Amino acid sequence: GQYTWRAASSQMLDRKGMNLASNLFHIGILGIFAGHFLGMLTPHWMYESFLPIDVKQKMAMIAGGACGVMTLVGGLLLLKRRLLSPRVRATTTGADILILSLLMVQCALGLLTIPFSAQHMDGSEMMKLVGWAQSVVT
Repeated sequence: GQYTWRAASSQMLDRKGMNLASNLFHIGILGIFAGHFLGMLTPHWMYESFLPIDVKQKMAMIAGGACGVMTLVGGLLLLKRRLLSPRVRATTTGADILILSLLMVQCALGLLTIPFSAQHMDGSEMMKLVGWAQSVVT
């Protein structure tokens, strides 16, 4: 068979809890994406005059942590719905569960890095990571 991508929406099958879970997940994931994109790929010279790196790190930890928690809570609610709602479960594939589970594990791992980041509050380690990320895309 031909390999295809599809987004099999289960929204029509069971709307209970869908709005909260979906909004938390999608707003959180968009925040994570935007934060990583802007935070890691914006050259230091563009913000160094008004944003010290230690403040940038604190902002990243707080905003990223909030977005990560939103994504994790929303994703877990969506996963719970996929597993426990009989109508949704009937149309859920193993791949649906696998992908959502992997996203939740990845999100949890990202959140677990925050305490390690807090051990280097001067921003020096963060700038090493930023330099690496910029070298990958340039």
